[in-house]
Amino acid sequence: MTLAALGWNDHFARAFAPHAAEGCLPGRVTLELKGYYEVTGEFGAKLGACSGKFINTARAQADFPAIGDWVAVTPQEGEETRVHIHAVLPRRTKFSRQAAGLEEIEQVVAANVDTVFLVSALDGNYHLHRLERYLAAAWASGARPVILLNKADLAEDEATAVPAEIATVAPDVPVFVVSAKTRRGLKALAPYLTPGATVALLGSSGVGKSTLINRLVGENLQDTGDVRDVDGKGRHTTTQRELLVASDGFIVIDTPGMRELQPWDAAAGVDAAFGDVAALTARCRFRDCTHTVEPGCAVQAALADGTLDPARWQSYLRLGRATAHEVRRVDRAAQQQHKSHHKKLTKSLRQRVREKSGEE
Repeated sequence: MTLAALGWNDHFARAFAPHAAEGCLPGRVTLELKGYYEVTGEFGAKLGACSGKFINTARAQADFPAIGDWVAVTPQEGEETRVHIHAVLPRRTKFSRQAAGLEEIEQVVAANVDTVFLVSALDGNYHLHRLERYLAAAWASGARPVILLNKADLAEDEATAVPAEIATVAPDVPVFVVSAKTRRGLKALAPYLTPGATVALLGSSGVGKSTLINRLVGENLQDTGDVRDVDGKGRHTTTQRELLVASDGFIVIDTPGMRELQPWDAAAGVDAAFGDVAALTARCRFRDCTHTVEPGCAVQAALADGTLDPARWQSYLRLGRATAHEVRRVDRAAQQQHKSHHKKLTKSLRQRVREKSGEE
């Protein structure tokens, strides 16, 4: 497989030049495994592991390779199917989230994505507030968001009403009503599926991401499963992140359904998703304007003259509150962990002092 077929371009070639001088080869992470990565390049598909130097110099989890990353590798001596990963090339885009759990850790879900297909379903899965969070995360990634409303064959009445509702909060984001089952609307996605372009499908479990991939690629590359009748959720047929190259030349990344979606740089995502609103708030007379009763409030003026839709303003406030709540949650969790660690340390020291006193 050629590098161009994997999405290689002049940007990555320039970034790779120093590594080429050291005898490294370029490859792209096409599969994430436990502690290992499948790296694909002109040398084929190899099993990659980070070198000791890489591990020792990595400062955070986000520094390690993620699906879609371009990496610099060398063959492992005596191992024809294995390579050492020495570096991750600078990412053009990255889809990051707050990792599940209490610790404040950035988790890169997909890297170097051109278009993010945000997949929702019209069979009861669709929820505007959840979609707003996905939009904020997509904008923060640097990739272009496109909304896919799947399973139109199950909810024909929603095929018109839902896109109209989405337009009130994301007027500049393309929305496509599709059906992976009947192939409805899939041809309209062709402008995003060009050779060398990378798309990622993101959405909660059960929305039909794997089935959509099979339809777009034209092969049954991804296992699919029925949706549970009890809660409308999928059976988690996608269990790992994987990069696939379609016969038409485009590249697609599939990810497991994300139960906890909290964009890593949520504030930046909100400002990006609501750029028009953020611009208005910057024009207020007072920097600490609450956008309620202050004179010279640009937001209230825009609401009054109709240039700002009240629904969009409420969406901006709602997403901002959710972001602030998550920040407070993580901070509280970190504080609690610190207090717990301090108590355990103090108890351990006291125990050692008592034991030492007893010996004496």
